[in-house]
Amino acid sequence: MSARTGALASIKGRLVVSCQAYPGEPMRSPVIMAAVAQAVVQGGAYGVRAQGIEDLKAIRPLVDVCLIGLVKRGSDGVFITPTVADAVDCVTAGADVVALDGTARERPDGQPLAASIAAVHDRGALVMADCGSLDDALYSIDAGADCVGTTLAGYTGARPVSRGPDLELLAEFVGRVNVPVIAEGRIRNPQDAQACLTAGAYAVVVGTAITHPARITRTFVDHLHT
Repeated sequence: MSARTGALASIKGRLVVSCQAYPGEPMRSPVIMAAVAQAVVQGGAYGVRAQGIEDLKAIRPLVDVCLIGLVKRGSDGVFITPTVADAVDCVTAGADVVALDGTARERPDGQPLAASIAAVHDRGALVMADCGSLDDALYSIDAGADCVGTTLAGYTGARPVSRGPDLELLAEFVGRVNVPVIAEGRIRNPQDAQACLTAGAYAVVVGTAITHPARITRTFVDHLHT
């Protein structure tokens, strides 16, 4: 088992924390995101998911847990690690697992999903396909993905946006695929996370509920002013 394959195995049944800040926010800095990554690992996270090459480079030397890396290009269509070059850059920056759009939609570089996956595998890393439907998951696995996530549930037009994690889609994945299924998206509290594991998720990724102070603060403010 390679070190990077072992990194994926290390998150089984565990929490991965997404450490990302949106453009224009005060925390949108590789130094800050690296500190956040260190903090969540101190808190017990077995993995970190991070966006942006500079963030990955800043985080990699500071944590020894599974690092899931991605690049976002815009916010429409295929924007999560959309090109072969982006996928390769994530591996070079230290990602053990590269997260990328796992849909059949046309990619900006005109290459098929399988080309990005092959490029990642050639460099010794693994691939997490972010999916929005069972068809996406099956397509991604056929293209060579090592694991699939519910990350895009409600965001591709295939399904409505659920209030919490899309447990129905998660159950579909678990019942039909033969690779690890990672639950991600709208996991708001520990109860949601446990529900995902109970439903068969290999691991759980939580982001906003842990690492986005503006959203967390707004939740309190909205509650106090209603």
